[in-house]
Amino acid sequence: MLLSTVYAVTRRLLSLPALLFRSDVSKEAELLVLRHENAVLRRQVPRVRYEPADRLWLAAHLLGVTANPTGEWTTQVARNFLMDTDLTNIKFLIRDRAGQFTDAFDTVFADAGLRVLRSPPQAPKANAHCERIIGTLRRELLDRTLILNERHLHRILTRYLEHYNTARPHRGLGQLSPSQAETGQPSPVDLASHRVHRRPILGGLVNEYQIAS
Repeated sequence: MLLSTVYAVTRRLLSLPALLFRSDVSKEAELLVLRHENAVLRRQVPRVRYEPADRLWLAAHLLGVTANPTGEWTTQVARNFLMDTDLTNIKFLIRDRAGQFTDAFDTVFADAGLRVLRSPPQAPKANAHCERIIGTLRRELLDRTLILNERHLHRILTRYLEHYNTARPHRGLGQLSPSQAETGQPSPVDLASHRVHRRPILGGLVNEYQIAS
């Protein structure tokens, strides 16, 4: 065990000079491979324009919280998701290559008639919507909150995602929330004639604003 650890550390240290002094030709070759992988993914998933009703599917859903996301746990989460979701307008699932997404996980969606697409290695832009909401969660919630345990994490994520889907304005949706995108632009309100009520969410970490009755 000790020898294998020493070997792994030594190999990692010896690889550092190779990374620092890698030739431009080698770097360009890696870029060409990455561009090829992105091109393959684009051919598999044609670029589409999202209508407001389609954008509703970009709303965030919390499927579970665990400190050990094993393949068995992730597969069960997939089953739970399909039990509670209307698949009428869903055609495929895009996922990364993390180890917890096993063949059993893919089979759950394949049996439901969905096509499973794996993003290219080390290409986060291929699944940009997922990466964007992960960044939003970190900036607006997780970097500003001390997480006590799994139960606490589940509770604050549930509350924040409710705010994210129903009240938080999204620039990509014309300053609407995902739930408002389906019903359309709300009627303008003259704020000079109304009082505005501020409702703090998650102890004031974020706020929602409504016309006071």
